[in-house]
Amino acid sequence: MDIVVLAGGLSTERDVSLITGSMVSSALRKKGHRVILLDVFMGYHESEEEISDIFSRSEEVSLKVSGIPETAPDIEQVKRNRKDQSACFFGPNVIAMCRMADMVFMALHGENGENGKIQAVFDLYGIRYTGSGYLESAICMNKNIAKQFFREAGVPCPQGISMKRSERLDSFADTGLSLPCVVKPNCGGSSIGVSIVRDEAEYQAALDEAFFYEDEILVEEYVEGREFSVGVIRGKALPIIEIAPIEGFYDYKNKYKAGSAVETCPAELPEELTCEMQHYAEEAAAGIGLTSYSRIDFLLNNNNQIYCLEANTLPGMTPTSLLPQEAAVVGMDFETLCQELVDLSMEKYQAE
Repeated sequence: MDIVVLAGGLSTERDVSLITGSMVSSALRKKGHRVILLDVFMGYHESEEEISDIFSRSEEVSLKVSGIPETAPDIEQVKRNRKDQSACFFGPNVIAMCRMADMVFMALHGENGENGKIQAVFDLYGIRYTGSGYLESAICMNKNIAKQFFREAGVPCPQGISMKRSERLDSFADTGLSLPCVVKPNCGGSSIGVSIVRDEAEYQAALDEAFFYEDEILVEEYVEGREFSVGVIRGKALPIIEIAPIEGFYDYKNKYKAGSAVETCPAELPEELTCEMQHYAEEAAAGIGLTSYSRIDFLLNNNNQIYCLEANTLPGMTPTSLLPQEAAVVGMDFETLCQELVDLSMEKYQAE
């Protein structure tokens, strides 16, 4: 197959996306596909005539990627680096090259990758892509709305409120919650802009931090305990993975710097709790309509109560990512997992 692996973009998770794209591209080439790794924002600068046979030189034209920095990228600098300085989100030749492909592997993370906008454009163009559709993606990207779907599906979530910049509550007492709490952007990912708040002064700083990234944020009860993640493929939960940061909480640095967290899969949990968490993962995915693949994140408090945090429609596929580790436990190596994600997405189109 001719496959475009679409990565990069303009979200705070841009660098993570590029590593995901690089690893997926390599894996799919090993499966015999002609693969082009393409930055959705930067595009590819050749004339339309020159790209007519571009898959015949797929490795030559593919983006070259290095490692993930410890800090989120400067998006304004990324914008300045684009050659054509167009106002269009899609870089030169992106749509044309995606239309030429048999499948677009969505290796994007965060805004304009997981929020459904690109999926909606691709639907209009008849471009086949991996992962969830535009509506499910949009729901999951908005954590406040996703929590409402979880609760309707009987999946427990932390208590909390959403807050818009124009309705900022500067006094913590006005939130109706208790300290400690968690403050985070409503649509962000990779724990960027997330703060654990233990007093009023930290609350003010946390609001400033979260509102730096978005105009709507969440203030939630702090659930002290262990953190887990459960991949769901074809509606079935994979083995649970536990994530235990060596220092602090599971923030951007601990997610992507090798050795910053201890990850155990299968997680060491009693069988009853394992089945309950996997059940909640399947119900959370089904409640929103995530029929292909996803990853659901959980907290388990000290009383063994489970809380669902969020659903990821395009889970990371980096050297430290969780979904590949879970798949490996059931005998699915990285190359096979990438092929499986392509196959199940193709099946969706063939069934239409």
